[in-house]
Amino acid sequence: MFIGIDHGTTAMRFSTGNEEFKISREEARQFSAGDLGRLSPLDEIEGIAVCYSMGDGISAITDIRKVQNRGVVSREGAGKHIGGGTRVYDEIRASGLPAVVIPGLHRGSPTDSRFKAYSHQASPEKIGILYEVSRDLGGDIVVCDASSNTVTLLSTGGRITGAFDACIFAPGTRHGALDVDAIRRIDRGESSANDSFLRAGVNHTMPPELRVETMAMFAAMECAAMLLINPGAKVALAGSMAPAIAPGVGALLSREVAVYDEWCAARGLAGIARAVFSGATEVLGLAVDR
Repeated sequence: MFIGIDHGTTAMRFSTGNEEFKISREEARQFSAGDLGRLSPLDEIEGIAVCYSMGDGISAITDIRKVQNRGVVSREGAGKHIGGGTRVYDEIRASGLPAVVIPGLHRGSPTDSRFKAYSHQASPEKIGILYEVSRDLGGDIVVCDASSNTVTLLSTGGRITGAFDACIFAPGTRHGALDVDAIRRIDRGESSANDSFLRAGVNHTMPPELRVETMAMFAAMECAAMLLINPGAKVALAGSMAPAIAPGVGALLSREVAVYDEWCAARGLAGIARAVFSGATEVLGLAVDR
């Protein structure tokens, strides 16, 4: 049995690809490795793929016992810090169960060098989404994960080419890029940069009647930008907002878009765990270090 663990913005999702459960990040502060028994007897678990925060301290899929500082440069930065993800990571590491840590995409990643104009491209769970979608749509795909954040990734020939992170381009429901007003508030000492990021999504900046179509427009713009690099790529949407924005994105791009549910990341991570513990030395162009 192989398990993928998605460290999402609002919840931790656990999946074998067939069976799954989720807990809020607050509830995850009470997690124990025994909770995985909801999916499989512990002695039948052959491998786990774990995500943690930005994953910017590693660039390969790495054995959890080789990873320093949970695979991050720092816990400081763009995002909400609750403690549930830390608890899950530490419990998995202490359990002795076979596990690998999935990296995020950043300047140390094997992506198109032009994307390295920005220090961070995507957090680790997005790799799970890309893997799951690639199994259905092939190696040339644009995948936009739209929920609390909006992050878009590109795969070319089965290798990750690059991504737009949440704090760069399209807003999600809660979080987004910092505009001029936000920068001014920060400069005046009225808000921290992270607080501004956490309140830059459409739920904070747009009236209710415009939120869905605003997210659809910006998500389509991110996808269109990626299609400049790989015009033949297929397009998929994932995340809690995917069903709502799909008609708008499809209309703006003048093409069909595939839609995936909230379990896409965890299922894809379970698939990565299966590949790695079955001997894969590379996944989506990312090296495996076991």
